[in-house]
Amino acid sequence: MPVPAAPDLITRAALFGEPTRHGGQLSPRGDRVAFLAPRDGVTNLWVLSVDAMDEARALTDERARGVSTFRWAADGSTLLYLQDADGDENTRLYAVDVASGATRALTPAGARADILGVSAADPGAVVVALNDRDRSWPDVVRVDLTSGARTVLQRNGGPRGYSSFLLDQNNVVRLGVRARGDGGADVVAFESRGRSRTVFEIPFEDVMSTRLLGFEADGAHVLMLDSTLGQPDTQARDRTALVRVDVATGEKAVLGEGDRADVVDVWIDPVTGAAEAFATEYLRREWRALNADSQADIEFLDRSLTGDFTVASRSADDTRWIVVEESPTTPRRSYMFDRAGPAGRRLTSLFSHRPELQQAALQPMAPVEILARDGATLVAYLTLPAGSDVDGDARPDAPLAMVLLPHDGPWARDSYGFDATHQWLANRGYAVLSVNYRGSAGFGKAFLNAGNGEWGGRIQQDLADASEWAVTHHVAEPDRIAIVGAGFGGYAALAGLAFTPDQYRCGASFAAPANLFAMLDLAPASQREQLYRRVADARTEAGRQLLRVRSPAFHAGRIRSPLLLAYGAHDPRLTRGETDQVAQAVRLRGILTYLTFPDEGRLLVRPQNRLSYLAVLEHFLGDCLGGRVEPVGASFEGAEMNVYDGAVNVPGLSAFSRRPAQPAVQPTSQVVDGSIESESAQSPEAAAEPQQ
Repeated sequence: MPVPAAPDLITRAALFGEPTRHGGQLSPRGDRVAFLAPRDGVTNLWVLSVDAMDEARALTDERARGVSTFRWAADGSTLLYLQDADGDENTRLYAVDVASGATRALTPAGARADILGVSAADPGAVVVALNDRDRSWPDVVRVDLTSGARTVLQRNGGPRGYSSFLLDQNNVVRLGVRARGDGGADVVAFESRGRSRTVFEIPFEDVMSTRLLGFEADGAHVLMLDSTLGQPDTQARDRTALVRVDVATGEKAVLGEGDRADVVDVWIDPVTGAAEAFATEYLRREWRALNADSQADIEFLDRSLTGDFTVASRSADDTRWIVVEESPTTPRRSYMFDRAGPAGRRLTSLFSHRPELQQAALQPMAPVEILARDGATLVAYLTLPAGSDVDGDARPDAPLAMVLLPHDGPWARDSYGFDATHQWLANRGYAVLSVNYRGSAGFGKAFLNAGNGEWGGRIQQDLADASEWAVTHHVAEPDRIAIVGAGFGGYAALAGLAFTPDQYRCGASFAAPANLFAMLDLAPASQREQLYRRVADARTEAGRQLLRVRSPAFHAGRIRSPLLLAYGAHDPRLTRGETDQVAQAVRLRGILTYLTFPDEGRLLVRPQNRLSYLAVLEHFLGDCLGGRVEPVGASFEGAEMNVYDGAVNVPGLSAFSRRPAQPAVQPTSQVVDGSIESESAQSPEAAAEPQQ
């Protein structure tokens, strides 16, 4: 029987370059669509008229990092967007006049702004959370769109400050979530003359699975996702439900819940503020309507689309929606959904986010359930290379090299749908496995809280159990498994190589907190109590011992498999020294590739840098696991990158080579004046000079 030919290489640029168009948002009147698209290679804000969809025009002219987060102001003539400086996460708020394209900054540089609300009752303003006065506890501030004048609506501050606020539909600050010393929170109502009262409490175990959504139009009721509500037959609720709360009495009514997983999305009527439908997600997302009209919407979209759908935007009168469709083999597409036209419901194609993938050989994704060693069920997703599963049973005909992808967070989750990384690696010939280890969100608070204190412990065991499952089920060859991740996923990759050095053939880690002492020390005061309880309490001897045991920086000398290590120099959650500590421990083994990106933070926002890192990662995995490799080509053009180790392993990478810092002693940690300090080596940037 002839072996089927491998499919064409899907280019990294097609999968990970800037989308052609994406992020569509309807204006309040529903007559225009703002969206994101490249302008001279950098993502900017564009706008088009619904009556002239072929006549889009660019509104902004960002030349460096591009625009990623925006929304319409309530006046319908202004767009608001947030932009940081080289990844430092201090997002500054800008306003763009849609008619002229004139752009102006509304908040100061060096402070973080987050949009809390816009309102038809106050169309000339936006309300933001702004931390220019206190870095840890942002105030609630009204900003005038014309003059830029700022008025503090709610002053905030520790030690019992508010971690979040909720406005009503008139942009009045009505509720705040106030941190408690035990890691829990109180939901507080703000009343007249500066008075406040606690509406209800959120225990520590429920803080991450409980969230305020929005006020109904009557101002008397609020919608929320809630895991705290008791039931008649139990003392507590495990799964997060959609709940309606009477703000005056605190009385709660359950509107919807799932059988096996949390509520993860809700349709809310923009006019009344009432809930219309909700989605739960165990293996896949499932929608349930709360009224007949929403049921008809769901049935129409199910009939009209082949993939799963989400509602991305609505007009103020709710007659028009933007709906996004996707599936593992369907790259994202946006549609205009007219719900009240003379001919009834109508769906019109708006744009394909990545039209270059329309004809690509994309592979299906299989949801699987994996039993951990203690009997816990782990929901995971598996993608296989083309031609490797002839009988279609979601298992390859012969074991393959495999890449394990632990997700970031860790309090997030992997989901079913289009995943560029899965498609990329499967196209190169690897089996790809993503697993929701304990501590992942969406599977009930017991599963989420089972990850507390288990960084590098049971979480790491879950990842190892997923690898063993893949070997046992003939998905993966036991000696050809790589572990690759970013953020917490990068931490898990380092921990896997250091704590179980025989488990993985190689690993890649981007933006990883290698020294947990440093991670806690850098965390804002508003988050620290939560982190003490979820990672380890650095104020106690037992906690400090656990942090030392679970920090890969202190055990990097045990790493003997090839390691790709990288980070963005402006990442506010890392110290440059902690990544350098890992590099110095591994360097003499000759198995290290070490990169830094001097104009990036926790994410690789600039496409030149993103494609450069992925080109290095692809060559790294090709050397380690033997998969197919797309030539570097123009991937390094325009990149800002420093390479301290491994430059000779990838064609063209030597142009970015720098000398590494001199070796230093192994890292230690100590408590100084109540804070954790880590002794670390000089960072690469501090000692960098070009190689001769």
